[in-house]
Amino acid sequence: MAQNRNNSDVDYVRPVRRILVGGLILFCLGVFLIWRIDSPRIEDFRAALIDRVMPGFEWASVPVAHFTGMVEDFQSYQRIYRQNQDLRRELQQMKAWKEAAVQLEQQNAKLLALNNVRLDPKLTSVSGLVIADSGSPFRQSVLLNVGKRDGIRDGWATMDGLGVVGRISGVGENSSRVILLTDAASRLPVTIQPSGQRAVLTGDNSAAPTLEFIEDLDRITPGDRVVSSGDGGVFPAGMLVGQLALGPDGRYRVWLAADYQQLEFLRVLRSHQGEIITDTGGLIVPPQPDIPPEAASSDTAAAGAEAGDG
Repeated sequence: MAQNRNNSDVDYVRPVRRILVGGLILFCLGVFLIWRIDSPRIEDFRAALIDRVMPGFEWASVPVAHFTGMVEDFQSYQRIYRQNQDLRRELQQMKAWKEAAVQLEQQNAKLLALNNVRLDPKLTSVSGLVIADSGSPFRQSVLLNVGKRDGIRDGWATMDGLGVVGRISGVGENSSRVILLTDAASRLPVTIQPSGQRAVLTGDNSAAPTLEFIEDLDRITPGDRVVSSGDGGVFPAGMLVGQLALGPDGRYRVWLAADYQQLEFLRVLRSHQGEIITDTGGLIVPPQPDIPPEAASSDTAAAGAEAGDG
């Protein structure tokens, strides 16, 4: 008896399902035909149907409208983010141009004040790509894809287009390591402008290295420019390092001009050893008047006769 009941249930379900599927297909076909037929009566019927049905579906359109607004807001956020990134890159380029303009202005002022001055030869550079960041809490450095094959040597300065980044410390055949100015082992002689005070930039694994051995603290103020002094002959003089600031601990620090968050390409400046003069100069005497040979011989004879008489 139970088996017969199950069979009867199955027999009832299948026809009902077929009827529902067929009715749905016919309904969809009818809606399609109604929307495709061009007739004034059908057009009036479509308008009346829409006016009757659509107000009841306003509740369903609210989530769709909200979802559409969320998508548009997200797309707008993406556009704003891209514009922000473009503006950041343009600002970075403008900072580089500003620094170049300041340096050119200073150089122009010096050239106008001086005449017939032979300037130092321009530094050439090798550009390298940062291939790895081996920074750690105890050592901060990066790796470049240039090495001995490109003529790189230990001690050469590196820049990112805005300011000094560090120096070469370890050269391989195809790569080299750059010790950043923020590393605890980094020391760089600097000059604070415009006062001309000398100091030593000391890395302490922070974003703003400290300044030590400042000559006169009363002649410097936060905001002064800090450039390399060239003392020691390792770094060329006049390269921008950063801006002077007073840290929360009361010590003078330097906000570095280089963008350490986006180190992609670095320029390695070729530094050449300056000529060392070891010979001492001779005795400088006033110029002697030109004496003819005959007068010189007569003077010698007279001096001899006087000596004989004596």
